[in-house]
Amino acid sequence: MGFPKEGDTIQIHSYKHNGQLHRIWNETTILRATKLSIIGANDRTTVTESDGRTWVTREPAICYFHANQWFNVIGMLRDDGVYYYCNISSPFALDDEAIKYIDYDLDVKVFPDMTYNILDEDEYADHKVAMNYPKVIDGILKAHLNTLLHWIHQRKGPFAPEFIDMWYERYLYYSK
Repeated sequence: MGFPKEGDTIQIHSYKHNGQLHRIWNETTILRATKLSIIGANDRTTVTESDGRTWVTREPAICYFHANQWFNVIGMLRDDGVYYYCNISSPFALDDEAIKYIDYDLDVKVFPDMTYNILDEDEYADHKVAMNYPKVIDGILKAHLNTLLHWIHQRKGPFAPEFIDMWYERYLYYSK
C-alpha cells in the first residue's frame, strides 16, 4: 500500500509493550501523510477495546502522529473548545492494515486554556514492572513526555492556535 493518499480511510491500532492489541479505531480519514508525520481525522468512529467491547467517539477529532516523537496527539473539537488527549507512545508504524503504535500508558489531557493533567502514572508504573520496560525505553518515554509538555507550553505542532481548525476544514472537504 505504501503511504495512504489524502482522503483515504485507514484504521488506527494501539498495542501494549507486550504485543497485545489494546484498541482499534475503525475509520480515520487521512488528511496528510509523509514519512515524518500523519494527520488524520474521524468523527463518530467505532472503537474496539481489547476485550471486544465497542464504543463510538462523540466528537470530531484530529489525530497527529510523528515518526520521531514518542507521543501522538488527538485534538477533540467540543462546543467549549479544543481538548487534546496525548498518548505517550512509540512513533507510528504504517502497513497495509493500519497506523500502529505502542501505547505506554502515560497520557496528558490538555484543556482549551492549555492547562493540562498528566494521567495514568500508576498504570505506567504497574506496566513498567509487569511488562519489563527496558531502562532505555523508560528514559526515552520520560524525555519525550518533557518534549510534549514543551510543545504544549510553546503552542508548537498540533498545539499551534490554528492547527486543529485548519485540518478540520480539510476533513469537512473529504467527508462531503
